[in-house]
Amino acid sequence: MVKGKDASNWQVKLHSIIYESETKAGKAFDIALLFFILTSIVVVMLDSVDDLHARYGRTFFILEWVFTGIFTVEYILRLISIRRPYKFIFSFLGVIDLLAIIPSYLSVFFVGAQSLLVLRALRLLRIFRIFRLVHFLSEMRFLSIAISNSLRKISIFILFVLTCVVILGSVIYLVEDDNSGFTSIPQSVYWAIVTITTVGYGDVAPATPLGKFIASFIMLLGYGIIAVPTGIVTTEMAQAYKGRGRGNNACPNCGKEGHDLDARFCKFCGEKL
Repeated sequence: MVKGKDASNWQVKLHSIIYESETKAGKAFDIALLFFILTSIVVVMLDSVDDLHARYGRTFFILEWVFTGIFTVEYILRLISIRRPYKFIFSFLGVIDLLAIIPSYLSVFFVGAQSLLVLRALRLLRIFRIFRLVHFLSEMRFLSIAISNSLRKISIFILFVLTCVVILGSVIYLVEDDNSGFTSIPQSVYWAIVTITTVGYGDVAPATPLGKFIASFIMLLGYGIIAVPTGIVTTEMAQAYKGRGRGNNACPNCGKEGHDLDARFCKFCGEKL
């Protein structure tokens, strides 16, 4: 059994491989894990095709357990390479990692004809593996910051859009009659939403000249509305990019990333980096 300083050094080296994507070993680990994640998702998708399942069902089953074993080992290594494993267990990525391996083990206990529907539902949980890709998308931090900073502005904008569709839907309800499909204000508001988002199902359409003029106005308004949220998020992304300068160095205590490049202590738990 490794004790004392050797155990600490062993834990630090393991931590640098698993959590530090900027190191050579960390990059190799991430690339290998990314390959296994993508391959496992492809296997799950192919196994859902009846013809392929009938021909290669056993092969898919074996591969699924191989991937489950790999992800289980990876999950255990993540826990033993940080000083406070519970921090990772209850984190978003920790929960996703757990969801990626639990269904295969649960399927052992749910057998029989009556449990087939349960097994199908458990298999769907394996799709959660795709969320594990955020381990490797460091640039995703800019997108999350931009969306978070844009929520208030976009919420106000959506409230304005909802007000517009209620008003325009009420107006078109007064202009058109029941024969055109505008049988109620909610139905008219539905038409306004479909039109302003440029979806245009065509199940309800105005017939009068004034109604067509209002519809044309809503269509043109829709093109302008689509550009506004995009501009808000793009602006916030540009600001987040200007404020970059954070590395991918993970805290050996809590496992969280996003520290400044010159940071000496974790900003989340205070542990020395």
